[in-house]
Amino acid sequence: MSAATMHILDSGVRFSAVKFSPVFSPSPTPLRRRYFIVRANLPFPKHQAKYHKELEVAIDAVDRACRLCVDVKRSLFSSKEKIVEKNDQTPVTIADFGVQALVSLELSKLFPSIPLVAEEDSHFVRANNLVSSVVSEVKSKASVGDSDLSDADVLEAIDRGGKDAYAFCNKPATYWVLDPIDGTRGFLKGDDALYVVGLALVVDNEIVLGVMGCPNWPGDLSDQSTGTLMISHIGCGTWTKGLQNISGKVSGDWTRCFVDACDLVNKARFCIQESQTWESLPLSGFFAAKIASDDLQHEDIILVPTCCGSLCKYMVVASGRASVFLLRTKTQRTIKSWDHAVGMICVHEAGGKVTDWEGDEINLEEDQSERRVIFPAGGVLVSNGRLHNQLLEMTSSASPAL
Repeated sequence: MSAATMHILDSGVRFSAVKFSPVFSPSPTPLRRRYFIVRANLPFPKHQAKYHKELEVAIDAVDRACRLCVDVKRSLFSSKEKIVEKNDQTPVTIADFGVQALVSLELSKLFPSIPLVAEEDSHFVRANNLVSSVVSEVKSKASVGDSDLSDADVLEAIDRGGKDAYAFCNKPATYWVLDPIDGTRGFLKGDDALYVVGLALVVDNEIVLGVMGCPNWPGDLSDQSTGTLMISHIGCGTWTKGLQNISGKVSGDWTRCFVDACDLVNKARFCIQESQTWESLPLSGFFAAKIASDDLQHEDIILVPTCCGSLCKYMVVASGRASVFLLRTKTQRTIKSWDHAVGMICVHEAGGKVTDWEGDEINLEEDQSERRVIFPAGGVLVSNGRLHNQLLEMTSSASPAL
């Protein structure tokens, strides 16, 4: 990557300002972006990060989980029994269960008293004869010394994040929130559809750190890397680096990322859920949506194709590749905390904003006993911050068809 560098000394850490090639096509208007690179285990001095130990463990766990996903995906279509259907008809593979077990095991080594809120439990592994496959994958990616893990150890690790594992008793608490694979349908497509492993730490209803790994996010051609690891720590910003380069080693270069600077709604780039059409959303009364940026009219906006799941859309906004992610609640479907928690801190720390459609912050403690469901009024609005109030006004004044 060609770069004009500017060196700044800050607590003995060297930063470099660089140009960065966006993953997606350029915005219709020039957007001001700032990026910084630092070579370190963490991209900021540890004394500035209260939860740096937790963050280091989370980074390692998510990195291992992403490698598990890549290996499973390589062999996925050669073995049909690796795919099962849950009761809600969402596809699940041994990667979902393997990631949950692996991350649970890694976190529990240093933080055994911190509960885990996660998507899966071991019932489906047992019922679909997947135990040996999951255990094998977990053993291959777990820390040194875990080669003697038993089936029971792995199943227990999965259930540590299950629905009945912990009751919060309506009190403020510290806990992890994990989505083992957000965008499983994308994972199963067998192409470059994006999917994300997402992990966040919540302390007294405040998300204090987050790590997202996207194994097939297009990488930086200069180091032939593939995949992206995005991290955030409260007060320390949002940062990314490549997951793996051509040698298979994780890149040591952290790049700080910021939301874009777009301040006109009709010039913004939008993300929406695949299960929702633009016509079902409030802004359809103001703008028509197009995929391409050619021949845009004043009443047109750009939709960025990002494939499955919510977390990759948070990544797109946090990295400045889109300005807005808009999600509408549905009466027939609950919104889960793990689909949003880690994305929320990444966007916040990149300079953006996340609220419900009434402008209120998302409350992770409304589901007081389990912390598994959130209840955003109307839906979730994620933006670069500059557009937020305009979008809230437009959303509240519109009456789209359901």
